[in-house]
Amino acid sequence: MKILLADDDPVSRTLTESTLTGLGFEVVTAPDGNEAWELLQQPGAPRLVVVDWMMPGLDGLDVCRRLRAKPETQGTWVLVLTARAGVREVAEALEAGANDYVAKPFHPAELAAGVQAGARILQLQIDLERRVKELEQAQAHVTRLQGLLPICSYCKRIRDDKAYWHQVDVHISEHSTLTFTHGVCPQCYERVVKPQIETFRRERDGA
Repeated sequence: MKILLADDDPVSRTLTESTLTGLGFEVVTAPDGNEAWELLQQPGAPRLVVVDWMMPGLDGLDVCRRLRAKPETQGTWVLVLTARAGVREVAEALEAGANDYVAKPFHPAELAAGVQAGARILQLQIDLERRVKELEQAQAHVTRLQGLLPICSYCKRIRDDKAYWHQVDVHISEHSTLTFTHGVCPQCYERVVKPQIETFRRERDGA
């Protein structure tokens, strides 16, 4: 999973990046909040963010507030790194939209626990979004099947939206997940198959 790390301290950023890389994350770094925000606007931007609170330009809480203000980035999971770990400061970070925080200086295991929890939550969210999309697509197929279908009164072929005529089983297979197997109903057996069998037997016996 891709993660964005924003920290203006080169030493702290390098150490944090090393910890995150060791956890298996693909790390994208930014030296300040302004560049972090620009990266978060790009297609395919990370949805998991570790951001330092105190930075020049946009600070970590400014980035949080901007993420929460846009519908398309509200689902981004943010962990704030801060040396300001008092009760009021923590409350301020959470009110700004941070999902979690880690006090600096931190132990690598503490950071690991925070980002891994965020990754699990984010993965559940991604899975849910995918399932919702699959349900919407399935509903669209059902809606198409529930509409009016032009069907020939004689051969029972169905006309598609491009004015081509198809067998019923072909049309339904193309617009649903159904797979057809073929058999013979009792009426068709008596009307079609049985006479053919009798004709075959007569021809065989006559030969």
